[in-house]
Amino acid sequence: MKLFRRSALLAAAAMAVAPPAFAEKGADSLRILFNDAVPNVDMYFNSQRTGLILAHQAWDMLVHRDPATFEIKPSLATDWKFNEDNTLDLTIRQGVKFHDGSTLSADDVVYTINMAANPESKVATPSNYAWIDKAEKTGDHTVRIRMKKATPAALEYLAMVTPIHPKAYREKVGAEGFSAKPIGAGPYKIVRNDQGKEVVFERFEDYWKDSPKGRPAIKTLHVRFVPDLATAVTELLAQRADWVWNINPDQIESINKMPFLQAVRQESMRVGYLSIDAAGRTGADNPLTKQKVRQAIWHAVNRQEMAEKLITGGSRVPAAPCFPSQFGCDADAAVKYPYDPVKAKALLAEAGFPNGFEIEFVTYVQPTQWSAAIQNYLQAVGIRARITQLQVAPAIQKAWRGEAPLYHGSWGSYSINDVSAILPVMFGAGANDNYSRDPELEKLVAQGGATSDLAARKKAYSAAIKIATEQAYWMPLFTYVNAYAFSKQLEFKTYPDELPRFYFAKWK
Repeated sequence: MKLFRRSALLAAAAMAVAPPAFAEKGADSLRILFNDAVPNVDMYFNSQRTGLILAHQAWDMLVHRDPATFEIKPSLATDWKFNEDNTLDLTIRQGVKFHDGSTLSADDVVYTINMAANPESKVATPSNYAWIDKAEKTGDHTVRIRMKKATPAALEYLAMVTPIHPKAYREKVGAEGFSAKPIGAGPYKIVRNDQGKEVVFERFEDYWKDSPKGRPAIKTLHVRFVPDLATAVTELLAQRADWVWNINPDQIESINKMPFLQAVRQESMRVGYLSIDAAGRTGADNPLTKQKVRQAIWHAVNRQEMAEKLITGGSRVPAAPCFPSQFGCDADAAVKYPYDPVKAKALLAEAGFPNGFEIEFVTYVQPTQWSAAIQNYLQAVGIRARITQLQVAPAIQKAWRGEAPLYHGSWGSYSINDVSAILPVMFGAGANDNYSRDPELEKLVAQGGATSDLAARKKAYSAAIKIATEQAYWMPLFTYVNAYAFSKQLEFKTYPDELPRFYFAKWK
């Protein structure tokens, strides 16, 4: 099967563009476009990458992870200590202001962590906080986090997914009120939040001194959500936007020919995947409940060709259901499935489907050619997949309700370099995204996250990876290579953790 690239035809579109201008440099406003609308900018109640990106501009965490070295550094906590009784003691920085002018305290930290760890809060990704028992105040400026189990990646979670909220304000306005008018203690404050349409940030002039994020150089971030990539690129060409990401790879060369634009690439920790309803959540008579059918799907999709010809830029095909650099991501433990459509057809016949079958295929992925390629591969062996293309949030909700027989999505692990940020999400007991519901697999995933013994963790995770791939539950397709396009007037650096840091950006 051969894949054909789509011609971008950007040169013709550029003819209608006004002469090069200074973007919004004069107004000191960076105009940013994202495709997926974020229904809730509170990171605790959002699992979208775009939501994570926005939150990191407006909120600070207890610790900071250096984007270049992954070294953990002080942030809202000035120091910390792990104790033998599975507790973590932190000293909270003094003099930090929230955007409403109130002073951050140990009470805010305790309140926020206990809210996130409380099952009644119904956070979007409970596994991010499942290691926390509770937080308690131990002094005017000290906090102790009691862990349910030894958690080697605790500081990574505190650095990436644990923003601190102001207790008094959030209790006053409630979760919905906070979502509408959020307040943090980060380098930017949110001054307009038209949920699902646009978010406007302004530099927080009282941001605490000596933060590793630094004082932002650009005064205003104007974020808009547009429904598709074509519209985003048109806005960029017309100079109504200054920054767009995840453009089609075949647009990079043409964009770089524009005298006022540039495009760059960066592999990220995000893994594209195909979830297969082995558990029969969409119906007990689902053909996908048969192992040979799932194995046929794995053999039917030419993942290497997709990585090399569609994603490009150095995209890789992970053998295991995780990102290769993550602790516990044991590629050697994974059962391998080379592209073999002949074998796929034979497996379908052995499973009782010599003529294939029809199935719904839910996706939010852009570009749409990626899901179309999977559809074509499946069609070639007799599986007639009907694509249901949705925006990100509706697709996630549909999958969580158990209504996605085949589901093409992606997972960036919140940029946490440990498989505890992906395996419990996809295979953990009670997880929304778990379409395998395999008790033995769930047990092994839990074991891997229940100890600080590295050898024991690796053993449990390797056994889990063997089962997950042997049963062909969840197919890793390729690693993402983000393509960023932005004004040449902008100085912007990319990082491998897929977290654009606009507070580091500046005008040239």
